Amino acid sequence: MTTQSVSCQGVLERLQRLVAFDTQNPPRELDAASPIFSYISDSLGADFEIDVTDHGLGRISMLAIRGKPTLLFNVHLDTVPISIEARFPALEMTRDEDRVYGRGVCDIKGAAACLLEIADFTDSPMAMLFTSDEEGASGCCIHEFVASDKIAAFSQVVVAEPTNCLAVLGHRGYLSVKGRFSGKAGHSSEQRALRDNALHKLSGWVAAAVKHAERLEHEDRRPCFNVGEVHGGIKSNVIADDAKLHWSARLSPGDSNEDFLEMMSALEYGDSAQWHVPFSGPPLPTSGMDVLKAQAFVEKHDIEAGQAVDFWTEASLFAQAGLPAIVLGPGNIAQAHAVDEWVSIEQLELALQIYTKLVNTHD
Repeated sequence: MTTQSVSCQGVLERLQRLVAFDTQNPPRELDAASPIFSYISDSLGADFEIDVTDHGLGRISMLAIRGKPTLLFNVHLDTVPISIEARFPALEMTRDEDRVYGRGVCDIKGAAACLLEIADFTDSPMAMLFTSDEEGASGCCIHEFVASDKIAAFSQVVVAEPTNCLAVLGHRGYLSVKGRFSGKAGHSSEQRALRDNALHKLSGWVAAAVKHAERLEHEDRRPCFNVGEVHGGIKSNVIADDAKLHWSARLSPGDSNEDFLEMMSALEYGDSAQWHVPFSGPPLPTSGMDVLKAQAFVEKHDIEAGQAVDFWTEASLFAQAGLPAIVLGPGNIAQAHAVDEWVSIEQLELALQIYTKLVNTHD
């Protein structure tokens, strides 16, 4: 095991290359032949065994392994869309004093650049899973990975989302639900309009759901319930026979998305709807699970721990499959998804230091 001159300057050069690749999601216009995967493969070189899987719809997994590591780093390469109001060019890395700007520098190509630098200047066993479908909450790449026999080689995963380089062992989930309420169309003068109107049923359910969410908040179990979309009806004098809504919740660590959905579906008028779940990302940890193994990993490597965070990460998908996971990466979530996304040089240097130690010391 050797370590040469791993440097932040090398990280910045790699980050400049990574930012220049357009990996916006949406539209997620990527496939296995996209240039970013060729760049990563060429950077890693012949020492790494590389397996690229195209799951379709721009969902690409690249697993790179050298030797027989038991620690897996996970980094998503897709970014949120570019803002036309940005001061700095989104697909160019711009350095301004102690910060670098560009789409993805914080979330999370900066972490990817650190790992590529470490891979080039050490010969330690190392494993990285790069994916392209985290933004927009697809989760296909991780779901497919944890369902495969490849997961058996690993005992710990580090998901490199921005946490100020603190080890985070808990975060909220993300539950996205669509509902469709049915009614019976007719003239609004009919007496049955009150009970047969799909919009009335939807409104009754929303009122009950908000009251339930408020009760949970009083119990210090803030579910972050939010109705984001409502559609229905055609005219004010026609009984609405169809009404749709799209709501979400971000449950606290230890809660269950499935239990919450069952509870919400059982509220008043809930049986009048058909419910569909476009995405369900569990909290970390989810109900019935603990973080003891992940906590032991953090203590063993003397990593500073942070508090649970409100944003969701794919660490919970690994943990749900039985692979202990922590979230640890450079930058702050407030800098991610911003008009002018940025990360500090200091945070990149710290991530480089921590990741290098983990690569060189983890069993």
